Amino acid sequence: MPAPSPLPLDPIAEAHRQWTAHGWGDVADGMAAVTSLMRAQQIMLARVEETLKPTGLTFSRYELLTLLTFTKNGALPMAKASARLQVHPTSVTNAVDRLEAAGYVRRTPHPSDRRTTLVEITEAGRTLAVDATEKLNEQVFSKPGLSKERLTSLVRILAELRRTAGDFEDIGSSPAW
Repeated sequence: MPAPSPLPLDPIAEAHRQWTAHGWGDVADGMAAVTSLMRAQQIMLARVEETLKPTGLTFSRYELLTLLTFTKNGALPMAKASARLQVHPTSVTNAVDRLEAAGYVRRTPHPSDRRTTLVEITEAGRTLAVDATEKLNEQVFSKPGLSKERLTSLVRILAELRRTAGDFEDIGSSPAW
């Protein structure tokens, strides 16, 4: 599907102008920031989903597979996967259902806690995760549309926003960027 033609003006800048004209100037910057973030998320998700389409993965399933490849033994309790991915347990269950049906993960009982189910990546899942990561690295992550300096600033700003929203605790560790 070809990319749409660029608009002749920035609709968010126009919305900012309208917000100000309608007496909401004190919150116009906030509206523009939130709307810009939402639009940027749509743009990035579309790029990621287009890249992943040939693999049959959605981004959420890709994230789960990749998370499992980062673990010592390729398995995590489903509740821990949900917490690390910052999604509702139902979302993880849905992703596991789809990935399990395709042969990329399997559910296994926890060796010491009968109440806990582990999700474990299969060799096919590991191969797919690596292949998908290579595609994303080449087609999306290597060219996000900003210079290295601007990316560093953006990541720091977004980390600040996430931290103040309660997304994670700042334990004084210095980020890699």
